[in-house]
Amino acid sequence: MGNVAADRLSQLPPYLFVEIDRLKREASDAGRDVIDFGVGDPDLPTPAFIVNRLKEAAGDPGNHRYAHGVGSAAFRGAIARFFSERFGVMLDPDREIVSLLGSKEGVGHLPTAIVNPGEIVLVPEPGYPVYVSGAVFAGAECYTMPLRERNKFLPQLEDIPSDVRSRAKLMWLNYPNNPTAAIAPRSFFEEAVAFAREYDILIAHDAAYSELYFEKPPPSILEIDGGRDVAVEFHSLSKTFNMTGWRVAFAVGRADVLAALAKVKNNLDSGIFGAVQESAIIALGGIDRPERRELIDTYRRRRDALVGTLREAGWSVNPPEATFYVWTKYPGRMDSMSATKRILRDADVVVIPGGGFGEAGEGYVRFALTVPEARILEAGKRISSISW
Repeated sequence: MGNVAADRLSQLPPYLFVEIDRLKREASDAGRDVIDFGVGDPDLPTPAFIVNRLKEAAGDPGNHRYAHGVGSAAFRGAIARFFSERFGVMLDPDREIVSLLGSKEGVGHLPTAIVNPGEIVLVPEPGYPVYVSGAVFAGAECYTMPLRERNKFLPQLEDIPSDVRSRAKLMWLNYPNNPTAAIAPRSFFEEAVAFAREYDILIAHDAAYSELYFEKPPPSILEIDGGRDVAVEFHSLSKTFNMTGWRVAFAVGRADVLAALAKVKNNLDSGIFGAVQESAIIALGGIDRPERRELIDTYRRRRDALVGTLREAGWSVNPPEATFYVWTKYPGRMDSMSATKRILRDADVVVIPGGGFGEAGEGYVRFALTVPEARILEAGKRISSISW
């Protein structure tokens, strides 16, 4: 039998993270003490008040059956209350909210729901790889919007060619941003909404890190006048409450788009486990609890420790205002994969190469603040000894 893989898989960009995992395993198997800043997966546990609710809800036989695809009325009501209190936006729980098995699932399914083969998806670069893979699986073309430091990691919409604008169906935005940690001001969202309205483009705003901020709360694109006419927004409990393994998230915004997304979901997956939805209701109601404040304080301390120790090692680093990532240039002139390999080889420290997020990420590496402070300081000492 010949090659069984579908042709579309060959259109996916190289997944450099697999190579990083291989190198990390080789170092660990050799007995080396590896400090891993690679995977953006919180090392801290889900708060106990959420876990305790899960234990109670898991014992309810009513939660042992298939769950409603778009989410229970109670969960969607909790999302609406959260959105009203956090962003001042009133959502219709029956039409403007859809639950997701993690935001990655919704991000991947959205192009299938609304983009036809041959249409264009506008994708930020560097950016989350699923923006591209979802478009590829839908048979769409991708046009990359470079995020440059000189432009505060915001796409320059005026640089998009007219022929691309006329064929574009979907534009991905992501703020606070992974990997750059940039925050978009309201003025940029106003520009994006006007652009989308003029060219009849749907905006999909990935706001998975909206609650991991250190200073001013980032806005929702749905706060902007006209935003609900041209946009949907993805939110996740994964990073907000250290619930990555729970797979619980939601999309909000334009009703007809969410109906199309729900139709795809109903044909391909099932709803979130009912006990997890009940736990998520408790979580969303506890956004201001002490456990959440301590989580942010922990990431702030780690951010300050990493920025300080990298600066002592001679790196030029800007402290992020949101997310738990530090996106920074490295010394030397090599490509980002070579720099990543050198950092692992010479310091036993794992980072993610910027090139893994697209060509515009070259020259940078990403650190995830999922390492205790003592290990962060140890990593800085090791990195300072690297000869570039």
